[in-house]
Amino acid sequence: MKFGKSVCIINVGGTKYAFPKDVIKNFPLRRVSRLHSCASEREVLEVCDDYDRESNEFFFDRHSEAFGFIMLYVKYGKLRFVPHMCELSFYNEMIYWGLESSHLEFCCQRRLDDRMSDTYTHFPEEDHKTDDEFRVTDEASTSADTKQDSKWLERMRMTFEEPTSSLAAQILASVSVIFVIVSMVMLCASTLPDWKTAESNTEEEQRYTDSLEHPSGIIEAVCIGWFTAECIVRFIVSRDKCEFVRHPLNIIDLLAITPYYISVTMMVLTGENSQLQRAGVTLRVLRMMRIFWVIKLARHFLGLQTLGLTLRRCYREMVMLLVFICVAMAIFGALAQLLEHGLDLQSGNDGYASIPAACWWVIISMTTVGYGDMYPITVPGRVLGGLCVVSGIVLLALPITFIYHSFVQCYHELKFRSARCTRSLSVEFLN
Repeated sequence: MKFGKSVCIINVGGTKYAFPKDVIKNFPLRRVSRLHSCASEREVLEVCDDYDRESNEFFFDRHSEAFGFIMLYVKYGKLRFVPHMCELSFYNEMIYWGLESSHLEFCCQRRLDDRMSDTYTHFPEEDHKTDDEFRVTDEASTSADTKQDSKWLERMRMTFEEPTSSLAAQILASVSVIFVIVSMVMLCASTLPDWKTAESNTEEEQRYTDSLEHPSGIIEAVCIGWFTAECIVRFIVSRDKCEFVRHPLNIIDLLAITPYYISVTMMVLTGENSQLQRAGVTLRVLRMMRIFWVIKLARHFLGLQTLGLTLRRCYREMVMLLVFICVAMAIFGALAQLLEHGLDLQSGNDGYASIPAACWWVIISMTTVGYGDMYPITVPGRVLGGLCVVSGIVLLALPITFIYHSFVQCYHELKFRSARCTRSLSVEFLN
């Protein structure tokens, strides 16, 4: 502070807080710490509502109780909502003082997300700016062209990455979904015997029907061209190229596109002759890898995004579930093999001749599927089967609760983000 006393008084709604000048400099609240860099009273009044030079007191016409809870966060590092106060009003106070929703405790973040998702509330982000951004300088005018280019790239990125960010993004997403559906229909139809017979007249052509001479090959080439162009554009406009390559959905896109070019290259190199017979298995495997196209729908559907985010966050619970199943399979499989086959090798149940074979019966019993291909015939084996079914229900239900709560949380988070993008779309349409 270049003026005033060594002690500053912060007056928020009538409640006063005294701080040394050195504390103000590195204060956790951005608006308060900006007071230290103010060189004149005019700059001070841009930060607070009023200023008393004699007592070095800064007045803020804000909610005093909310600021008290924010000061508890400064002191103890935990930020919670004020009881009997609207979550949105408290969040508005947080933004004013320079805090974000990430500073809230986890339970309060969920409350805020639910409330904002229900009301489609949008808060201005002008208070999140740094100190230098509050000052108008000559450098802002000189970098206007650069900012315009960055804004254009950002709009392009949002158009391709966020289907609900704009009207153009929705149209682009709809076209992409149509291409995915068409490619899936063509892939499934190409495996039908009647389809192969209608397209192929020779034995070699029956092994591979991706030739561009066929209508199905032309449609598939068009779909691949669209996916390739979309992937290239998204890579060009991405912020971080390395992060783009590491993103799971982008890896899936690459796995879905690459097999087509590999298969076409192999066909060109081998030709439609006897050499193609040796590559037939490889080509069929590559062709079936295009089923990854259907995962591209995760970019455009909230449900698939929620499923993927839930699996990523609940990998510990999934591992725990797998461990439960493996332990139960080992125990019940060994007991089932002993009771059904091990005690009487001459007339024992041949379906339980080995522990691995018995483990198959355990897994279909624990999941209550029961194909009926294997079943115990002895009384001890049937009692063990009942225990296996009941144990499977209990063991599978234990981690499911955690996965369910994580799924609900992920759904609300993605729904809130989609609601904000939808609101931006409505504003853009009205403008």
